[in-house]
Amino acid sequence: MTPEDVPAERSDAARNRVRLLEAAARLVAERGAEHVTMHEVAEAAGVGKGTLFRRFGDRDGLLLALLGEAEADFHEAYTSGPPPLGPGAAARDRLTAFGRALIARVAADADLGAALGRQVLHERRHASDTGRAFHHHVSTLVAEAGVDGDHDMLAHALLAFANFETGDYLHVGCGVPVARLQATWVDLVRRVTRDESSPAATVTMGP
Repeated sequence: MTPEDVPAERSDAARNRVRLLEAAARLVAERGAEHVTMHEVAEAAGVGKGTLFRRFGDRDGLLLALLGEAEADFHEAYTSGPPPLGPGAAARDRLTAFGRALIARVAADADLGAALGRQVLHERRHASDTGRAFHHHVSTLVAEAGVDGDHDMLAHALLAFANFETGDYLHVGCGVPVARLQATWVDLVRRVTRDESSPAATVTMGP
């Protein structure tokens, strides 16, 4: 391969990636992530199935790439958007806003990020770029809030309450309202950050 061939190969690979992600997103929107196969994505994108597997590894790899695309707006909102979700608010307030937004998204039937996340094994989801970004953000805010403790483990503990498994069990399985889940997140943040000056969050005892 000559040096002139390398940019051409990279350009083809980039185009194939875009075509595959666009085809996968279209199929997911039409049929739901749980009903989309790798064969259908390759066929819709007009590329060989081998190209799809080489590019993403397996179905989880493809869904995680789609998840990263779907989470781009939310990532921008909590990293550089307006407060209290974005910079400019106190760390405790940003942490509160992040969890409330995440819980609302997990419970929303139309949220593409949530729909994709449910189709990926939780180990791979937590280890994905999106999962690591969530953890880093929460851990950083816990540290900035002045918490004296293991920020890394506390971030894992907090996010465990806002993940799909917990949210689906409580909201769908037990009928707990989203507002009650969000109020509990507020209470958790208050307790973890030891904000003794603020009134305790009221946790509505719903069904």
